[in-house]
Amino acid sequence: MAQNFIYNDQEINIGDTVRVHQEISEGKKTRVQVFEGIVMAIKNRDVNKSFTVRKIASGNVGVEKIFPVLMPSIKKIEVKRRGEIKRSKLYYLRDKVGKAASRVKEKSLFKETAAKS
Repeated sequence: MAQNFIYNDQEINIGDTVRVHQEISEGKKTRVQVFEGIVMAIKNRDVNKSFTVRKIASGNVGVEKIFPVLMPSIKKIEVKRRGEIKRSKLYYLRDKVGKAASRVKEKSLFKETAAKS
């Protein structure tokens, strides 16, 4: 199974907090809607690849959205935080409530080097 994917020279992994900018058309008008949440799962491969993003909406209600990677209405994907995880699917977040539902350990951006002696 896929653990990550590359979108516009940017690697996106499971556990990352992302902002997906999607263009929505309503009649003749178009607007950009932002969906911010944690990447829970990445499925399939190549052309059929899709990823699931989960956020906690008002009233502590969880909302999940599945985005195909090659969807033409996706304009931009921003990575806000890198997550350090040990599972390939984060479905256990569905059972969590409140702040615990959006808690994933943050990956440190630099590795500590061993002291040279």
